[in-house]
Amino acid sequence: MEHIYDMIIIGGGPAGYTAALYAARAGLDTVVLERMSAGGQMALTGDIDNYPGFEEGVDGFTLGMKMQQGAERFGAKTEYEDVTHVDLSEKTKKVHTYSKVFEAKTVVIATGANPRELGVANEQALIGRGVHYCAHCDGRFYKDKTVVVVGGGNSAAADALYLSRLAKKVYLVHRRDTLRATKIYHEPLMKAENVEFLWNSSIEEFVADKRVTGVKIKNKVTGEISELSCDGVFVSIGRKPATDFLKGAIELDENGYIIADESTKTSAEGVYAVGDVRTKALRQIVTAVADGAVAVHYAEEFLNI
Repeated sequence: MEHIYDMIIIGGGPAGYTAALYAARAGLDTVVLERMSAGGQMALTGDIDNYPGFEEGVDGFTLGMKMQQGAERFGAKTEYEDVTHVDLSEKTKKVHTYSKVFEAKTVVIATGANPRELGVANEQALIGRGVHYCAHCDGRFYKDKTVVVVGGGNSAAADALYLSRLAKKVYLVHRRDTLRATKIYHEPLMKAENVEFLWNSSIEEFVADKRVTGVKIKNKVTGEISELSCDGVFVSIGRKPATDFLKGAIELDENGYIIADESTKTSAEGVYAVGDVRTKALRQIVTAVADGAVAVHYAEEFLNI
């Protein structure tokens, strides 16, 4: 007989391990399926200053390990597996990995979303050394410095506005001649004296020694390439949710995020979406851990029916 868990959690980031903590502590037979290591995207963040309880900050890898240990203290298990596809249509849910099939009465999806990269040479090598994807996470390192924000949507506009209150100078580089962001961002950005717009432009190259010292920018109208000195670059061109394995199994929005409200309930009965992978207004560690707790609350209600 196959072992049937009370709950399978796909993804071992802050949302996933909070769900595991609450589920295991409630006596649910729980397993976390994580393809790499505890913490998810958080584990790649050097310093986290906006998570309550750590007055001196904490690095993401350490916080991820503490979350894992907290859940496992109450009996949650961790299996290092890469999920390939799922069957969520039956009473007993099936989660397929490359090596085996896991079964459970409920499933929590906590696979997160990955930042979209520019695709510029050396981008990966310079992450954390001048190249960033989260202004609220890393903006504090650029107080009174010069930064470049790339993008023209809501996330880029919000990042530029946030950084304008920290940095000496903010350049907003956008490939079009106007922002795609909603109108609410336009006026405050235009009024910010330290924000300069570089329209019809794209980043062609990072200028760097051990860390970023500037960028080469191409004007898409004239073809001219110019070099701009800066201390850091924030890439804000959106995120790609890790939901490819869910196609056809659950309802997604046009951008691939799982459609779920504050209850975390999805279109599949007994299946919950938590953290960055679901439709939500704010994607931060604190909102992810909140989702994890909420999902277990509704899963317990479901299991008691």
